Amino acid sequence: MTYEIERLSLHADGVTHGPEGTVHVAMALPGEVVEGEVIDGRIAQPKIVTPSHDRVKAPCPHYRSCGACSMQHASEAFTAEWKMDVVRQALTARNLPVPEMTIATSPLNSRRRATLSGRRTKKGTLVGFHARASDTVVEIPNCLILRPELLAAIPMLHEATAIAGSRKGEIAFTLTLSEAGLELAAQGGKDPDTAQFEALSGLARSHDLARLSWNGQVIAGRRPAIQQFGKAKVVPPPGAFLQATHHGEAVLTAFAKAAIGNAKKVADLFAGCGTFSLPLAELAEVHAVEGVAAMTEALDQGWRQSQGLHRVSTEARDLFRRPLLPDELAKFDAVVIDPPRAGAQAQIAEIATSKLKRLIHVSCNPVTFARDAETLIAAGFTLDKLLVVDQFRFSAHVELAALFTR
Repeated sequence: MTYEIERLSLHADGVTHGPEGTVHVAMALPGEVVEGEVIDGRIAQPKIVTPSHDRVKAPCPHYRSCGACSMQHASEAFTAEWKMDVVRQALTARNLPVPEMTIATSPLNSRRRATLSGRRTKKGTLVGFHARASDTVVEIPNCLILRPELLAAIPMLHEATAIAGSRKGEIAFTLTLSEAGLELAAQGGKDPDTAQFEALSGLARSHDLARLSWNGQVIAGRRPAIQQFGKAKVVPPPGAFLQATHHGEAVLTAFAKAAIGNAKKVADLFAGCGTFSLPLAELAEVHAVEGVAAMTEALDQGWRQSQGLHRVSTEARDLFRRPLLPDELAKFDAVVIDPPRAGAQAQIAEIATSKLKRLIHVSCNPVTFARDAETLIAAGFTLDKLLVVDQFRFSAHVELAALFTR
């Protein structure tokens, strides 16, 4: 039986309908005719009977097995338009206006931060990304999304897996490129005993890592794992969140700096280690609020060691449970907010009832962004500018930055 693909899901699967009901089709594009076996509502290995004119040959040899990328079969133009359309649909589903938008796409081999998986096997070790819809680990020696420095570290991850991995579990290796070289933060596997601790410390030396931590314990801190945010240099805690590419970070930061206008005092909510706070401090006084104290401490230290910046104050505060209230928000001319995928419903509700007139909302989830936007627009804000950022090439992941004013 053949199926015609009607649209893409938010996970970039093709969606069609048949006697089985809704069917999701891997690696398919709208308008294509496909055939294949439906198992649990999904065709995992479709045969493309009639291809779309937007279909291209996947450039990566690991594409069909690796689950990190889901859209290499689509042209760049199609992918860019689809990602913008995901944002449009999220807004129109709530009957919200959609301003003109643009998209900025990070280059190939630009991911400076990524998490790979490591497993012990009967024959040795496996390190890579998960296969599509599976916990199987697929090796990716020629990956097109990772920086060369991260790719070159994969043999070292095999060594680390052999030292302290377990056949019963999996290690999550977060590799981050810092100003001082690579940082490795591992979670999972065994808690190192004395011999394993020494072996891992030796691994850090032999591979010239800036810092290596395992299950939250710093094994080797050979050099400060510095990240540059504007004029400031910050040493984030091990494995701390960073934007995935330097390009994406630069685009989002430039948007925020332009969008605060002539603001003299700015609040940066969900500030992390200062991705926005410190560049914004070149223009205004900033109050940075973040739930993880180790991040605010790193941010504060980075500001104190910098020159040419306005004052930056920090506050460790759970914004989900204790959002800034209207009287606190009244101190600021503009607010930047960059919440996790769940959005910032409680904080947005307080912003809506405050007298704030300028909000820059950065989001990695168009659905929760649209929910927050609905609250803001009902409170008198207008959505003036919208930028889509594609830091995760070939994936369904969509990020954006928006300016709201009233």
